[in-house]
Amino acid sequence: MSEERERTFVMVKPDGVQRGLVGEIVSRFEQRGLKLVGAKFMRIDEELAHDHYAEHEDKPFFEGLVEFITSGPVMAMVWEGQDATRQVRAMMGETDPADSAPGTIRGDLGLDLGRNVIHGSDHEDPGANEREIELFFDDDELVEWEQVDETWLYE
Repeated sequence: MSEERERTFVMVKPDGVQRGLVGEIVSRFEQRGLKLVGAKFMRIDEELAHDHYAEHEDKPFFEGLVEFITSGPVMAMVWEGQDATRQVRAMMGETDPADSAPGTIRGDLGLDLGRNVIHGSDHEDPGANEREIELFFDDDELVEWEQVDETWLYE
């Protein structure tokens, strides 16, 4: 393998869960060749929401973020692959679905900035993956396994 595999955090937000998009989103990542190593269908409490969005705490939209992310269940996941964070971000599209290209998750499935279906770790913040994975998953909830088609995915 030419590059080190990395893990990245992804979450289908309450609007994506309510709209029945979890399977569609999981399928897109699987079809891309990323490997699911952790998944948890859960309800985020206020404390976890505050920790998750801590970098936005001083912004005027912070309370709205917390209220929305705690409003219903989410699907929290950890995906693994070469350059996984950058791949996931590209597949997600822009934060505002109106600015997202067709073919991206937000471009195809999102309509509104405040209801943009999915969250993924920021590839420009080197610590975001680890921080978000640790917030949502214990080490024993992440599964090491060999993907049978891995030799067909990577050189």
